[in-house]
Amino acid sequence: MTRRTALSTGAGLLAAPALGQPAWEPGLSGHVKGPPVWRDYDQAELDAAYDQEAYQPHTDVVNGRLSSLSFDVRIRRGWPERIAYGDHPDEGLDLYRATRPGGPVFVFIHGGIWRFLDAAMSGFAAEMFLDRGAHFVALDFSDVAERDGDLGVLADQVQRGIAWVARNAPAFGGDPTRIHVGGHSSGGHLCAVALATDWPGRFGLPPDVIKGGLCMSGMYDLEPVRLSWRSRYIAFTDALEAALSPQRHVGRITAPVVVSYGTRETPEFQRQARDFAAALEGAGKPVRVVIGQDYFHQDMWETLGNPYGPNGRAALELMGLGG
Repeated sequence: MTRRTALSTGAGLLAAPALGQPAWEPGLSGHVKGPPVWRDYDQAELDAAYDQEAYQPHTDVVNGRLSSLSFDVRIRRGWPERIAYGDHPDEGLDLYRATRPGGPVFVFIHGGIWRFLDAAMSGFAAEMFLDRGAHFVALDFSDVAERDGDLGVLADQVQRGIAWVARNAPAFGGDPTRIHVGGHSSGGHLCAVALATDWPGRFGLPPDVIKGGLCMSGMYDLEPVRLSWRSRYIAFTDALEAALSPQRHVGRITAPVVVSYGTRETPEFQRQARDFAAALEGAGKPVRVVIGQDYFHQDMWETLGNPYGPNGRAALELMGLGG
């Protein structure tokens, strides 16, 4: 992959809006600006910038559609194999096997503010990969609030889930040398954490066990997240913020990375994506940015199942499977 900061395709990609300029007015009607908490955001503005529902009025509609689409895929293509990658009840994955052995593997990490949604709801995207001979794996992991707010537990679970896939790919017909990882929203954050993992040191796996990453609409530096309403359920510490801010560890990332976001996402999610991509590029890493014109946050997730959508096209190109 060649290094560049924008990808121009028929998905309607364009330059990003300026920081702090949302694509539509969030629900802060009558807001009186208070003292700054982070950069030029006051507390209400920062909280809204890390709350997708303040910017996307139809979140429940999209989630309902994706749940229905995922059920439809299971009816038509068959239920995935449910496999435990660890001992905790939350540590399981859905494996959608391609019909031909030896295909690449796409591991997906769902979003949901590190608390909600699940692997089953991610199944809508499996069909696009299966049709191109790729296996699709959707990971489950814990609700961070049920793990005493320790985001490190979720990062460890995702890392162990990916390690399980790498070690067991030959057994289910996957190619262990062609594993790609993607994640959306808080899953985009965990995807970036996985990309920066010391795979040889922690798991005895090759440093390039992940051949490419698709970080969709994520957060990559936790400083402003820590100052937002999300600190109510995440037990932030200086050490956790530093360790799990992948933007601060771009030197560890070796795989090509695609960073994507929509122009109707919150200003902070857009900025986070741009800054992470800029940090990768500044470190000489192979990175490109995919910008979905007029896509909201959950809409960007939905495009993962569309070979002509911003994320679906990016995933297939990253894996060398065509658009």
